[in-house]
Amino acid sequence: VPALATERRFAQRLRECLEEERLSDGRYQLQRVPGGRVALPVLEEKLSQLCLPSEMPCELLRLQDPVPSRAARRRTPAQRLREELRRLLGASWSEELERDVPHAWQRHGDLVLLNEDSFKAAPWERLGSALWETVASALGAQRVARRGRVMPDGMRTPSVTLLLGQHGWVEHVDNRIRYTFDVTKCMFSPGNITEKLRVASLPCSGEVVVDLYAGIGYFTLPFLVHAGAAFVHACEWNSHAVEALHRTLVLNGVQDRCCIHTGDSRQLQLRDVADRVNLGLIPSSEEGWPVACRVLKKDLGGVLHIHHNVETPPAPAPLQTVVLLAERGSPESAGPGEEAQHPTEDVGEETLGARLRPEWQRWAEATATRIQGLLAELHGWPWRTRVLHIEAVKSYAPHVHHLVLDLECRPVLP
Repeated sequence: VPALATERRFAQRLRECLEEERLSDGRYQLQRVPGGRVALPVLEEKLSQLCLPSEMPCELLRLQDPVPSRAARRRTPAQRLREELRRLLGASWSEELERDVPHAWQRHGDLVLLNEDSFKAAPWERLGSALWETVASALGAQRVARRGRVMPDGMRTPSVTLLLGQHGWVEHVDNRIRYTFDVTKCMFSPGNITEKLRVASLPCSGEVVVDLYAGIGYFTLPFLVHAGAAFVHACEWNSHAVEALHRTLVLNGVQDRCCIHTGDSRQLQLRDVADRVNLGLIPSSEEGWPVACRVLKKDLGGVLHIHHNVETPPAPAPLQTVVLLAERGSPESAGPGEEAQHPTEDVGEETLGARLRPEWQRWAEATATRIQGLLAELHGWPWRTRVLHIEAVKSYAPHVHHLVLDLECRPVLP
């Protein structure tokens, strides 16, 4: 429509008429186009019902980048998705279908990963690719995938179906670290962000680290990029995760400071190399404890970061502030004229300064005792273990908490 002032008013009146006839596309606003004209947004599926006025020079024009209306800019992505789907289904829209539309999803670059219970009703399947193209358009994505249940194969392999797009490789930026992985073959766990940030802040300058369950590099990369580790030995048995880890190391320019050991970490041949060992496996990393003891430097020891899910019954009383053990030693570690050291409370530097449940403390003490015994048996001389910190990562399930124990292990040499 010509864009003179009087004709602009006419354009506005024309839009009101279109809205009354439910022909106007409320997602977009009136917009100037080349040639001194104004474009009115019209629903594409309603074009056959459109009668252009003969007294005004009008023509149909497809815009590549229409300007969203103010109302559209205020809509949440979930609202936009529902509106687009209602428009797609028309009279077939129902409350049952609306309940099947997701409220949340994961976004990895231009790929949207839907939850497993999304769009399961039969009418959705009949829409075919039109459904996934609509979902992608509404959410500003190019690719769409839907996850299923994690496979019980010991590798936590995701069951993900690619619904729109040619491949599942994505890039995810987390704490200034670029991760890349195939969502159809590997998982990315955003729930461990607090622990990844904590690892990134550890003082690891010049240290050699062994990451026994590296995955796609959740902790390997923070050790290398932010914590200043000199070298990381990353162990992983999932070939898809190994490929992703290779690519991620290159993306971040740290491939020269990492060696990937493929296969079962329990068969790892490394010995006497590590200042620090990460055991990031839940519900328990206990099968990796003997390996962790073997790779620690036998003359200097080091620190173990032990992940575990600990059951915590509901506490009737408020959480108490607990101070945890200074050192744990065996009777053999006492020098002449000294008494053997036992767990003691200390309000000085050894205080954890965290609100801990008694069950967490008991687990930490039992783990420290077990590791101390493994080290003494392996090397033939006594060791000391000391709890440095207990980190509550998250609630994994009702009354089950994902914890990380930082355990210092030092040999008691003659």
